[in-house]
Amino acid sequence: MIKKGIISLLILFSVAHVQAQQDTLNPKRLKTVIAAESIIYGGAMTGLYSLWYKDVPSSSFHFFNDNQQWNQMDKVGHGVTSYYIGKAGYEVLKWSGVNNKKSVWYGGSLGLFFLTSVEIFDGYSSNWGFSWGDVAINTAGTGLFIGQQLAWNEQRILLKYSFHQSEYWQERPKVLGETFMQQSIKDYNGQTYWLSTNIASFLGKESKFPKWLNFAIGYGADGMIEGSPYKLYPNANRIRQYYISLDVDLTRIKTKSKVVNALLGTFGFIKFPMPTVEFNSNNIVKLHGFYF
Repeated sequence: MIKKGIISLLILFSVAHVQAQQDTLNPKRLKTVIAAESIIYGGAMTGLYSLWYKDVPSSSFHFFNDNQQWNQMDKVGHGVTSYYIGKAGYEVLKWSGVNNKKSVWYGGSLGLFFLTSVEIFDGYSSNWGFSWGDVAINTAGTGLFIGQQLAWNEQRILLKYSFHQSEYWQERPKVLGETFMQQSIKDYNGQTYWLSTNIASFLGKESKFPKWLNFAIGYGADGMIEGSPYKLYPNANRIRQYYISLDVDLTRIKTKSKVVNALLGTFGFIKFPMPTVEFNSNNIVKLHGFYF
């Protein structure tokens, strides 16, 4: 599953989306960034321990293979989280005037560092364990950000998220979430993860193609009331869902207002509702007028 509290940290970094960048190092800004990241990291680790691990029996460090759980939706969520924390880490270092290469490698690796810390917590918990599958997808999310930044100095392929309330949360609200906000984090039946590609960025600067219009492919799953397949609910119809859609890249919409630009950057990780074609593992094709 998506590790506990990661979404909260992601949102906090996203709100700190910066618009202005320094060409030369600003020591005061850099000290502020280092202090803020240290406080956030320490607070997140303390909060995670108190909320999720404190009342769970400890164990010797061990590994746990959870690669078959939740139709791998939790794994994809890990990659998205690692990507966006790395993106935010890069932006705040650039804002501090750190040179581009160091910002890419140090800032871009921030998500992998944070999530590896959480994996170590899991490794000492009797309820979970250190997952190499999580580490692999965390690395992939970090690699997607760093690779694009080094190759193109921009993010042409974004990872995005969308959510709609599913019908399953009432069956196990403690597991899938009792409130809409909890469900948006815990109920994988309602989550969809997207690869959203900016078409204009591949066509050259002279292209008249709309710079804000993306092509997106998505992955979701349905029928999951438990993590491990068919243990408590052997008759559950667990399916995989694949989507094709258009998208709006909010980060490429620029206005004269810095506040509006910051808001667009902050919510740029959310897939814009658009007409969508769904293909699923039951060999059913669906057309959604506006899918979210």
